[in-house]
Formats: sequence, structure tokens, C-alpha cells
Amino acid sequence: SVLEGGAVFLTSPADLALLFLCTSQQIQFADDMQEFTKFPTKTGRRSLSRSISQSSTDSYSSAASYTDSSDDEVSPREKQQTNSKGSSNFCVKNIKQAEFGRREIEIAEQDMSALISLRKRAQGEKPLAGAKIVGCTHITAQTAVLIETLCALGAQCRWSACNIYSTQNEVAAALAEAGVAVFAWKGESEDDFWWCIDRCVNVDGWQANMILDDGGDLTHWVYKKYPNVFKKIRGIVEESVTGVHRLYQLSKAGKLCVPAMNVNDSVTKQKFDNLYCCRESILDGLKRTTDVMFGGKQVVVCGYGEVGKGCCAALKALGAIVYVTEIDPICALQACMDGFRVVKLSEVIRQVDVVITCTGNKNVVTREHLDRMKNSCIVCNMGHSNTEIDVTSLRTPELTWERVRSQVDHVIWPDGKRVVLLAEGRLLNLSCSTVPTFVLSITATTQALALIELYNAPEGRYKQDVYLLPKKMDEYVASLHLPSFDAHLTELTDDQAKYLGLNKNGPFKPNYYRSVSAGAGSRCLLTQWAPLGTSPGTGTVAAPRSCVPKHPRPQSPLPSLLDTDGPYP
Repeated sequence: SVLEGGAVFLTSPADLALLFLCTSQQIQFADDMQEFTKFPTKTGRRSLSRSISQSSTDSYSSAASYTDSSDDEVSPREKQQTNSKGSSNFCVKNIKQAEFGRREIEIAEQDMSALISLRKRAQGEKPLAGAKIVGCTHITAQTAVLIETLCALGAQCRWSACNIYSTQNEVAAALAEAGVAVFAWKGESEDDFWWCIDRCVNVDGWQANMILDDGGDLTHWVYKKYPNVFKKIRGIVEESVTGVHRLYQLSKAGKLCVPAMNVNDSVTKQKFDNLYCCRESILDGLKRTTDVMFGGKQVVVCGYGEVGKGCCAALKALGAIVYVTEIDPICALQACMDGFRVVKLSEVIRQVDVVITCTGNKNVVTREHLDRMKNSCIVCNMGHSNTEIDVTSLRTPELTWERVRSQVDHVIWPDGKRVVLLAEGRLLNLSCSTVPTFVLSITATTQALALIELYNAPEGRYKQDVYLLPKKMDEYVASLHLPSFDAHLTELTDDQAKYLGLNKNGPFKPNYYRSVSAGAGSRCLLTQWAPLGTSPGTGTVAAPRSCVPKHPRPQSPLPSLLDTDGPYP
């Protein structure tokens, strides 16, 4: 019987029987639907116990790309596609997505006003005219704004992706439609990854003279496969700790035959992209993939560099109990002073609910750690490379891999224990979610100025070594972004400037001052003064012999671009 307001009052056995029949049918129907939707892809493509080779190469969509990357099983390499101009000099998932990708780029431009301002100011001068830039970065709406800025400044660009899961297919299509030779799609295999890089480099009648890299894979490929091309490169710009480490290794071995700019350790990259970006995007990635509630959860963050600091701050704010692992006593002391307990991973591995790596190292989480984890422990990586978690050790016959959601795998042990592995150990935020556009504007502007600096530098200004971005450029990038906050800088008086020994217009800090702390996840910040035999990143760097860098930082070759009426000429 139905009462007023829709409430049901059961008055007879017949009512109970009818309710049971309806309920059982609904339950059966729900079960059928669940079984039907459990494996949404084509029959035979995946099974509950999936092979590891499939796990590594399948293409899945995520929140980072609003288009489904698994809707077409044909590899982009096998497709014949042309843009509206008749060009086929690209390889993307679906060129028909270009219009949607263009809207994504236009949205990103709204929060990248500083980079757009730089584009408008320098567009007339064309400071990159004649530059042939080959790039390997994440291909998102934000990096598309950078690529189109470089083209507007006169450069020719060819681009591939530095991560097989982070490409936004619709954005790649929009770039291809605009005439950029882009070779990337979400869900590339390892073979596809290197094929795309090679297609960017190995081109008849076109030879790169500049490299913009994120992770060092492109630089490594050109160095190994095309040594003659590598020798003619005028400059390399690298933005990741992994890629910078590789450059320092080449420099130490005397094999770096071109100047390189270490953007990763510029303040505008390290402090903003690494710290503030990760502070917001770590939660976005974890929430989208696992729906986990962090209040009361025990989380261990491996590494307390700038990325680790951002992750810890975000997790602590949501009520998580956060532990930190560190190799650097300075960073460890910082973690203690920030209220985190510093431990060894082996001490807490049995009890934690989430494990996050952000060290830039390899084998931080080993098979031994994975074996000891509790059931349903979430494991993810916030570092650039997929070396921090020993995923290879999980590719054994006794373990079952089950894909339960885009970029989410359950690795099942024989006793039924499950470990939740995100993005197969690759960079979580760009593989599983998105990152704040404004922060990427800061990094992209820094990269653009670094390319302009290296390309326009007269012969002899930069030797075959790794350099930090000149301090004045760091300050200039920051100044371009202050209007977004309606921020007003205080100006020194002549007397104050004289007292501090500064130019009123900057730079306001010496070149060796980085505004950040060295440690796990960040490079040594006084490397340019280290003796030749000192390896950067070891934690033991000789103190500077004087206040003069080993390689003096030159002024910008484009004074008309950097000169302003304000405090940042």
C-alpha cells in the first residue's frame, strides 16, 4: 500500500512477495549490467587476468583528455590523415578532433597572459627566426600555447610527447591542423614513443638546431642515433631533474658538445611548477583515480624536495597522517620542522595506505616493499620518470594485473592481496588528471626565454656546459605574472640601493641564490662552482671560491625585449 508522500506500507504476504520479486529482478538486472560494462573494450582485447604486455601498451583515456583514446583500435601509425591544408606531416590519434582541441588551447590562453604578452611583444622582432626547434614535452593545452608562441616568434617546430599517457589527443590534433609537425597520441607503446621522437629528428631537408626537452629522452636519442646532428645543435633547454642529471653526466664525461640551459633549477620552475603545481595536482590525480578520502589515512612521501613539499602540504591539509623519507639531512630537518615524521620506508611500509614517490631516483619502491604492503595500498609516482617504482618486478606469472579504471591497475598477489598501481608508475598528475594552467605559464615563459637566449647568444658566450638561467630573466618572468594578482612592487630608493649594493632595477639576488633548498628531487644549486670532478646531485658540493660564478652570467641578447619602463629592464 502506498501512503501519502510516496511511503510504502506492507500489509500482506502478497505485498512482501511482490517486493521480493521486483527487488530480485532489479538486483539481477544490475548484476547483468555490471557484467556487461566490466570490460567496455572490444571482445578479446582484454581479460580479467591481463597479460603484462597489454598492460604496458593499451591506450586509455583519462581526465587529462576529454576524448576517448581507445575508441579506435587502429594505430595512428597505420592511418593516412591530412589536415585542411592537405599536409600529412604529423601523426595524431584523430585529426577530426582539431576543433575541440582549439577550444582547449583558447581556454588555456586565458590563464597564460604573461606568455601571450611575451608573444605579442616579441612577435615583431622574430627573435627565433631561423630556429628549428625539436621538442619532447607533455602535449597538453598549456604546452600548445608555448609551441604556438615559439612559432609566432619565428621558429619552425617538430614535437613529440615525453610521456605515453599525458598527451591530450584533441590538442595534438589542433596543433597538427595549425601546421605543427606533431607526432604523439595518448597510450603510445614504447616502440611508438621512440618512433615519434625519430620522426621529429630524422627528416629530409630539415635539421634541428635547438632542442627543448623534458626528461632527456630526446637529447639522448639525438646524441646516440644522430651524432652529426647533435654537434650542430646551438643549444639545449631541459626542464626536468632527470634530464638535467643526464646533461651533467655528459658534461662531466666531456661528451656535451653544445651549451645547455638547466631550466629545472631556475626559481621560476623549481619554486612554482614543482612546489605549487604539485601541491594542487597531487590531490586531483589521486581523487580522480581512486575516490579515496584522505582524512586519517597514513601516507608516506618519498623525497622532500620541492615536489615532496607540495605533496606533503596538500595531504596534511586534508587530515592525512604524513611520513617522509629522505637521504638529505637538510631536507629531512625541514620535514621535521614542518611537522612530519622522517622515517625509513621499511619502517612504515606495512601500515601506510598510500605511497608516493618524488625523488628523481630509481628503485625507491622495490618488490620487497610491494610484497609487504597492506591490502589496497595505493602506489603512485610524482617524479618525471617511471623508474622510482620497480614496476618491472611485478611482471611475473604469479601476479595478476586487473585494469579497473583508466590508469588504475590492481596487482593481485596469490593470497588475494591487491596493490592499487596508478599510471603504471608514471607521472601521476599529467597521466591521470590536469595541472594548473597559471603555473605552467610561468614554466613555459621561462623555457621560451631560455631558447631565445641560447639561440641569439654570440659565439663564445656559452661554452659546452650546463648553465642556469640568468637571474635577471628569472625576475623578468616573475614580473610578467604579477599583474594577474594586481601586485605592486616596492621600489628601492637610491640610498637603499646603494646601501644594499644593488641596481635599483635588479637583479636583486646573486646568481647562486636560488630561493629554494637543495635536496632529493632537486639539483645541487651551486653546481656551477663545483670542481670538475664533483658530481652534481650527490649532496656534497664544494663551496664557491668567490662570489663570481665559474661561467659569468651574460645579459640578455635582446635588450629591446627585456627592457621595460618598470623595475625589470
